[in-house]
Amino acid sequence: MKFNYAGKVIVITGGAGGIGSHLAREFASRGAQLVLLDLNKNRLENVIAQLAGTGHHYIAIDLTDRSAIAKAIKEIGDKYGRIDVLIPNAAITTTDRFDERSIESIEYELDINLRSPLVIIRSCIDLLKKSADARLITTVSLGGIFPLGETPLYTISKFGLRGAMLSMSLDFAAKGIKAGSIMPSATDTPMLQREAVEGGNSLQFMDPPQKTEDVVKAFIKMLDKPRFEVYPKPSESWLVRIAMLFPSALPKLMPLFVGKGDRGHKRYLKELELRRIARQVNGVWEIIES
Repeated sequence: MKFNYAGKVIVITGGAGGIGSHLAREFASRGAQLVLLDLNKNRLENVIAQLAGTGHHYIAIDLTDRSAIAKAIKEIGDKYGRIDVLIPNAAITTTDRFDERSIESIEYELDINLRSPLVIIRSCIDLLKKSADARLITTVSLGGIFPLGETPLYTISKFGLRGAMLSMSLDFAAKGIKAGSIMPSATDTPMLQREAVEGGNSLQFMDPPQKTEDVVKAFIKMLDKPRFEVYPKPSESWLVRIAMLFPSALPKLMPLFVGKGDRGHKRYLKELELRRIARQVNGVWEIIES
């Protein structure tokens, strides 16, 4: 059966970002009521203004602030009385190597990508249980299966979130909450664009980055037919899962992928230049700030 969006209360963290805003627009067009959480108030207001229908709400929030999370969940409960679909989607990444990073930056990225989703999920359990058909869907990543050497904190956090979701999916099934994860590969969002400019992991560009629309379709598939994981690009998922059967062989396998990834990285940067998203200044790539 197709998921019925009409009147459903859907909460999305990172709701003003690339994937989050696309999800919000799609779900609102199907009749859902959206609650968007994000750090950037101006972008939240812009996204909310574009949504079809009424009854939407936004909360500007620092996801590392536990008291702010508690206040936000109470606000949602007071306004809607329940949560039908919870989507912890917010994430960050940088290209700083692990051995060069500050301890504070390590803690911050882990907090945003791993701790805060778990805190939000736990904080929303009571409101989810008030739904007649509760759903929990996290945005994980193929980086939660295959290690990305240039972005180790992103890999660490996504490995952890994937493991947590598999465990919770088993536990929540008997408690009336259908839980699962979406596993996108590199997606053409502002986060990936900035990472590409800053010299991110070339393996992400072996194939052209998928569109946010592909990720949205994966969420719709998950809502229509709940399962533990959905892969927007199944062919890539098989490649990384097969490679991870032999983790000790990774040093030998990596050179086979890096060349193709480097070429794809260069093509993507040229595409961003044509789209007037990035430019070269004295041989150095930079984002064109809007």
